[in-house]
Amino acid sequence: MSGYSHLSDAALPLFSGDEVAVSTPGPAQPSYIRDHRARLRARFAQGGANAIPDYELLELVLFRAIPRRDVKPLARALLDQFGDFNGVVSAPVQRLQSVPGVGEAVAVELKIVEAASQRLARARVMRRQVLSSWDALLDYCHTTMAHRETEQFRLFFLDTKNVLIADEEQATGTVDHVPVYPREVVKRALELNASALILVHNHPSGDPTPSEADIVMTQKIKDAAGVMGITLHDHLIIGKSCELSFRSEGYL
Repeated sequence: MSGYSHLSDAALPLFSGDEVAVSTPGPAQPSYIRDHRARLRARFAQGGANAIPDYELLELVLFRAIPRRDVKPLARALLDQFGDFNGVVSAPVQRLQSVPGVGEAVAVELKIVEAASQRLARARVMRRQVLSSWDALLDYCHTTMAHRETEQFRLFFLDTKNVLIADEEQATGTVDHVPVYPREVVKRALELNASALILVHNHPSGDPTPSEADIVMTQKIKDAAGVMGITLHDHLIIGKSCELSFRSEGYL
């Protein structure tokens, strides 16, 4: 993971601020913490994620980074700051570490969860026929883009059978703009021998309603791709909790 120097398991900092703890051998956990953790792990083992709310799932993640302290207050503070579990693990490292109690070890643990969730979601859509895995594609888009604080523009490239052959980030922009160049989009599609495209970008505001610039840009890409025999299937705009399909809304 970029942005972190190598640290041994025995020396990971656990808290930011004046008080710093390290994961070296020390006093045993107080019994109330040990018992709480055992009960929470047992509930998760028996009922899975549906058996516990977001703050307890977050506690389970924090247990590894903070082995001998009560992590419930920190879990609640993170959820208060970032809204939900996905918002916490998707938050930038700098913003995570602005929350009292979040040091490097906590941030790393959360980013490991984020990376794992994105890889799992991506694996469910790559090399699969898009129409038969549409819900999984939307889940992947929300997992990777819904909580970003800046706009990101992604391209899904499909073959003649509408199988997803490539997923690439084309550009990253500001909170309300991302530069997109139709010529570069079509050029990349030709390099991959793609027959069709799906465009995806997020709106950090949370509202997936397309701007006039979104509509104009989409039409330009559709026209440029069409000249080369490449079909634009859809353009998805990802909001915080929902998405908009240009195809479904009649923009294409």
